Amino acid sequence: MAPPKKPGKNEIPAPIIVKKITVVAGGHHGGAWKVAYADFVTAMMAFFLLMWLLGATTEKQRKGIADYFTPTLVKTKQGSAGSNGLLHGNSLTDVDDYPNRQGQTGTRAMTIPRDTTGGPKEGGSKVKKVASVTQKLQQRLSATEKLQKLARTLKVTATPDGIRLDLVDDADFSMFQLGTTILTPDAVQLLHAIGSVLKDEEGGITIRGHTDGLKWKRTDTINNWSLSAGRAEATRQALMRDGLGETRFRRIEGVADREPLIADNPNDARNRRMSILLNYQ
Repeated sequence: MAPPKKPGKNEIPAPIIVKKITVVAGGHHGGAWKVAYADFVTAMMAFFLLMWLLGATTEKQRKGIADYFTPTLVKTKQGSAGSNGLLHGNSLTDVDDYPNRQGQTGTRAMTIPRDTTGGPKEGGSKVKKVASVTQKLQQRLSATEKLQKLARTLKVTATPDGIRLDLVDDADFSMFQLGTTILTPDAVQLLHAIGSVLKDEEGGITIRGHTDGLKWKRTDTINNWSLSAGRAEATRQALMRDGLGETRFRRIEGVADREPLIADNPNDARNRRMSILLNYQ
């Protein structure tokens, strides 16, 4: 092969060509924004479609659409039924548990069998009764400064059977003199306020006495069973003096220390209490 010819003095030298080779380690990048943009466009389309449906449909049509996308109310109520305290939680007879006021959807035939009794009206009447009794007690116990201090010992709870009022002992309050069935002056005043409210309410009354776990030195004459029952009877007599008729009382019970309020410490003073249950009519 002949050597390359050298350019002459008047000739232009040939250009030098340089090749750059870039090595790419991974695949192609830079298309993620397209996916995000597509998601954004889809979301906006769904939003405008929803706005159009809300503006172009009637109230009855919107309820029908909500029914189609909503699970049965029986399943919803199973997850929300029950009560942990006064006016907390829901009941199976409450109105439908939906976040919007107009969303009381669902068909009655689907959620409540036709051969059952009760329903939203019955459940609503119980809630109204609990709220009414609670409000009356608050008004009565706020009448004087003394009653306001005693009100902290009263616990109000809504139960399936009725409204339970618990008068709980503590370090500064005791319903009865130590080891007796004699009411203290503070307890008499508190029961008088409670009786003035209960006498105007319909429903039977059950009284249950509770003691703490402290044992008696002599068990042949008196024990926690007889003490709790005697204190329940003393409470009944005090309420009768405040105007409650004898026929209003359903049961008088003494359960000793078998149902402690503070289960971890049976000797806690708060386990000594009187429970007054106002049954629903």
